[in-house]
Amino acid sequence: MNMREEFERMMREQYEIALATMTDGLPHVRIVNFYYASKEHRVYFATLKDNEKVVELAANPNIAFSTVPHNNTMEHIRAQGHAVKSARTIHELADVFAEKCPRVREFINAVGDDLILYEITLTEAVVNLDLGKRETIVL
Repeated sequence: MNMREEFERMMREQYEIALATMTDGLPHVRIVNFYYASKEHRVYFATLKDNEKVVELAANPNIAFSTVPHNNTMEHIRAQGHAVKSARTIHELADVFAEKCPRVREFINAVGDDLILYEITLTEAVVNLDLGKRETIVL
């Protein structure tokens, strides 16, 4: 079993992450849609400009996340990094977000100009397939 291939598969198939931010020593976790650009090793997610995440990420860009499986398995990816505002816009990535999760297009069409796109460049990730089947991979 090639864990790098499993990583790529899960990042293609799964469309939500549980994103953890930290402020005042307290963690905050939210579910957000994401897109993974494989060649860039970059995770993209968006949030509304007036969302608490914007304030939290400005104060502390360190994040951790776990993908959220929707296939009745326990398989998921865990990683950490720094979330920074992207030079790209959500409109540039609307098609790839909607390809993973079609309902996202409606959201982008409705409030896209009020969304800030963030990116996380990954250097490594933990691939969890099942109990006892876990491996850290370098990207």
